[in-house]
Amino acid sequence: MAVIALNTAATGLRALSTRIDVVANNLANAETNAFKRSRTNFEDLMYLALKEPGAPNSVGDPTPAGEYVGLGVKISNTQLDMEQGPMENSGRQLDVAIQGNGFLRVKLPAGIGDGFGYTRNGALIQNADGDLVVSIGDGYRLDPPVNIPSGVADVTIGLDGNITYKRSGSTTPQSAGKMQVFQFVNPNGLDQLGGSIYQATDGSGQAVQSNPGEDGAGKTLQGFLEGSNVDPVKELVTLIKTQRAFELNSQSIQSADQALQTIGNLRRM
Repeated sequence: MAVIALNTAATGLRALSTRIDVVANNLANAETNAFKRSRTNFEDLMYLALKEPGAPNSVGDPTPAGEYVGLGVKISNTQLDMEQGPMENSGRQLDVAIQGNGFLRVKLPAGIGDGFGYTRNGALIQNADGDLVVSIGDGYRLDPPVNIPSGVADVTIGLDGNITYKRSGSTTPQSAGKMQVFQFVNPNGLDQLGGSIYQATDGSGQAVQSNPGEDGAGKTLQGFLEGSNVDPVKELVTLIKTQRAFELNSQSIQSADQALQTIGNLRRM
């Protein structure tokens, strides 16, 4: 049975090592705009049934309980925490945060999935053509596209996603387009591409396009950026608990090893 204990403790070390990696990534992105922390979920492995419950005992009565030995643990999945991060006032008129559910859609380079990605990072800038792009990576253009020409003095982004601007010397607002918010039935099923970009999968379902503030979609808040939803204190507590569990599994391996040594020494006696 000591051999089983060795293998069982080894599965614990592997699973806990992965959890440490996940927590480390959460802490590393504590200041990343719109970052969503991940939680590691565990599940137990198969069991070795030494005696089935209900089996007849020595007098023919069914036993009330069985005898099982577990074979360890594994990572079931890593689950995204889609809780909204804090709203941080940036003071930039092109920055926008989604207050509520949903994502902005951006156009990705050819060959990456269906060509569209989704993000809550609303740090927007203009490219050489005047199109609004998210200032991450190489700059991903918003979809539907929004174009703001040169010579503009004032840009306004409404809670409903409508974008207007005024030319220098003019008081008449002109429309530049309208932002759309995209929602998913299961955002935990999104593919994480990095750079605060997600992509739809069969697990997430197809993106549902909505006007900001309608059908459960969040509103667009100008001049703000969404911060990371990582709570460093909670992550450090999780890290300490994981380290202690890691040490306990290491002690299990040492105990199993000592038991095997004792058994081996019996042959010399």
